[in-house]
Amino acid sequence: MPATFTTYYQSPVGLLRLSGTEHYLSELHFIDNEEDAGRPASAELPPLAIQVTEQLIEYFQGHRRTFEIPVNQEGTEFQLRVWSELMHIPYGKTSSYQEMARRLGDVKTIRAAASANGRNNVAIIVPCHRVIGSNGELVGYAGGLWRKKWLLALENRIANGVQTLF
Repeated sequence: MPATFTTYYQSPVGLLRLSGTEHYLSELHFIDNEEDAGRPASAELPPLAIQVTEQLIEYFQGHRRTFEIPVNQEGTEFQLRVWSELMHIPYGKTSSYQEMARRLGDVKTIRAAASANGRNNVAIIVPCHRVIGSNGELVGYAGGLWRKKWLLALENRIANGVQTLF
């Protein structure tokens, strides 16, 4: 089993915990208080950890629309399909849970798709924040609806050519 790392990045939407190996990222979580941080930061970081942080900085500055980071999440076959589908939602756009279920081949899986979306362990890079309710409302986000709104607003501004201050 490859050695793992944990590091933290103070982003415009709060503290992020990044974990993975030298080969892939397996976790990007929002941390609301130090007690939730859990693991201490690794003393030595592989180049991938630095690359993730650099790409997040570029994203928040409006210079990056896609991430070039290998991701590995453990999940069921269906969850893996949902997480893969999330990667196809374009920057600055949104999709509904219903549309996601349709693209997965069965509109009856809407609740399962929403549940799998909520179990995504790699926020921002696997863009679960781009999924909204069928009525266009912002619904559910493990990082908090304020973060979802903020991320969507950032992407919308950049996609529409408006410079950001972050």
